[in-house]
Amino acid sequence: MERSYISEVKLNERNKVQGFIENIRNKKTMAFIVVKDTTGKLQVTIEKEKYPEIAEKIEGLLAHSVITVEGPVIENEYVKMGGKEMLPDALEVESRAEALPMGDDANIDTRLDYRWVDLRNEKNALIFKAQTELTKAMREFALDNRFMEIHTPKLIGAASESGSDVFELEYFDRKAYLAQSPQFYKQMAMASGFERIFECAPVFRAEKSFTNKHATEFTGFDIEMSYIESYEDVMKFEEEMLTYAIGKLKEKYGEEIQEAFGEELIVPTLPFPRIKLADLYNELEERYGFTVPDSEKNDLTTEAERMCKQLSKEKYGHEFLFVTDFPAEKRAFYHMRKDGIPQGYDLIWKGVEITTGAQREHRYDVLKAQADEKGLGEDVKFYLEFFKYGCPPHGGFGLGVDRLTMLVTNLPIKEVAFLFRGPNRLTP
Repeated sequence: MERSYISEVKLNERNKVQGFIENIRNKKTMAFIVVKDTTGKLQVTIEKEKYPEIAEKIEGLLAHSVITVEGPVIENEYVKMGGKEMLPDALEVESRAEALPMGDDANIDTRLDYRWVDLRNEKNALIFKAQTELTKAMREFALDNRFMEIHTPKLIGAASESGSDVFELEYFDRKAYLAQSPQFYKQMAMASGFERIFECAPVFRAEKSFTNKHATEFTGFDIEMSYIESYEDVMKFEEEMLTYAIGKLKEKYGEEIQEAFGEELIVPTLPFPRIKLADLYNELEERYGFTVPDSEKNDLTTEAERMCKQLSKEKYGHEFLFVTDFPAEKRAFYHMRKDGIPQGYDLIWKGVEITTGAQREHRYDVLKAQADEKGLGEDVKFYLEFFKYGCPPHGGFGLGVDRLTMLVTNLPIKEVAFLFRGPNRLTP
């Protein structure tokens, strides 16, 4: 018969259920098994004298073994899990588990060594249910706004941002790199007349960072859109997309997330507040006495970024904050400039930068001059070709899906990545 997910078993009917054993109590005449799948748990009560062949199969069976059980599901008010239990007349052991290599109190490195076991924890499963809902909602929002989904190559012939922090590898008889972002190819799509595209795909950064928010491989959600008038159009799209996605996530998993992680999901109001970088430093000094040397005020320091959480709540009553007007030396060469100021932004959520976005420079001569200014002329020669034959004004941004999930659950990035990759972690 067809398998039933536990959340969909039918009362007073015969059902087939498959899953992991969470707990087993094997008594003299009865055995009680809690079986779980991705939708829930079900108590399975075995009458050993009535079904000796089942009793024989479960002898010595440990938790985390995988079983298939068939039989009627009945109501039982004494059963805590939804007042239901199965009385099986058939049971198959699909896989016998050995004793687990770690306990519930294992440290994070041990848990990552045995990640496939660690992920069986309900809280860990919730992380990826939430992440799925979040990316689904962002994809829905993009599709509803005339975006196409594309998939850009991750093996590329030139560094996609500058030349540092890239993984270099041998590609037959030449060098290649793992893409730091789909930036160049997103813009090629604009030059192709696609107008609006998005991509959800891996991103690689060769950064030797040992923080709770950095990874050498993560998932990016990237947007690029044509015929914009200003980077404000890009910011508007991002704030609307995030508001939609967080609203959908709260609707489906908000209560579970708060119960599991103690983190309340707050659906943001529109528009998100905006502040210039120089004004941000002035506010931090006036409000909190926070200062940095003038030489560091041309970018957001880690501490200033962190303090944006408090500032945004106190000044604007908001969790999000757009920071604009960064100096050209700290922005990519392809950002459009107006009066020398790059037309871009960082988006901070809960004191963590989640996005860099901008209007791009689409005029070939200006773009080439800005690349030459940063000494990148030859390195980006193939990229500059995209703009020789006409290209509409455009802009976009990239979001780190893992970082979003980290902020939703209030966990370090190691715990929200399916398999974390960092300077010291390349397995499993």
